Amino acid sequence: MLALSPPIFSTMGIWPLEVEPTSLDNNQNYFNLDYYSFPHQFSSPHSPVEVQTSTPSSDPTVVKKLSHNASERDRRKKINTLYSSLRSLLPVQDQMKKMSIPGTISRVLKYIPELQKKVEGLIKKKEELLLRISQQGDAVNKESQRKIALKSSTFIVSTSRLNDIEATIHISTYEEENKISLSMILLCLENHGLVLLNASSSETFGGRIFYNLHCQVEKTYILDSEIISGILLSMLEKNEGIF
Repeated sequence: MLALSPPIFSTMGIWPLEVEPTSLDNNQNYFNLDYYSFPHQFSSPHSPVEVQTSTPSSDPTVVKKLSHNASERDRRKKINTLYSSLRSLLPVQDQMKKMSIPGTISRVLKYIPELQKKVEGLIKKKEELLLRISQQGDAVNKESQRKIALKSSTFIVSTSRLNDIEATIHISTYEEENKISLSMILLCLENHGLVLLNASSSETFGGRIFYNLHCQVEKTYILDSEIISGILLSMLEKNEGIF
């Protein structure tokens, strides 16, 4: 048999004056004993602990410290961005390496003289190319403006090459001694692949006549100023006196 535990409350039928004996909760089937609840029975002699929620501090020192920390984060972020940009200027093989900030600065300081040396080499190469082009241009001009004239001839013919397909032909003679047939000259030029673009003439006080012919060579021909001058001079000398 189970032993019955003694009742918690007295069976004498005596109730405290503050509590009615009929105070029963029909729904929960418990005594309504607010007065005898545990907080009253086991209350600490100390004052109750109050729970406070944290709110942003308005202390100027704290605000200043937080602002300083935010500024420091922004400063470090900007510095890291600058170092990343600096690292991107290095050669690809250096960018693939994992380098610290001091290592990056050291590599950049070594890379700058290397770039300067390369730039100096490119400048020197450019000057050499320009000099070579200038020398070739001078040679072409000297060749194109070379005057072919015979002592026994009163004709002077020179050809100035303008570009790969155009040239200016200069013919001079004395009108009193020789008359030049332009149709004959143009026919000679056409036979050698030259087409007249423009023509002009002038006369000096000494009776010298100058003819300037602007011609263009056809695609199937090669423009050679010396050959053109020689052909015209030969043709003029051969027909001297019969124009």
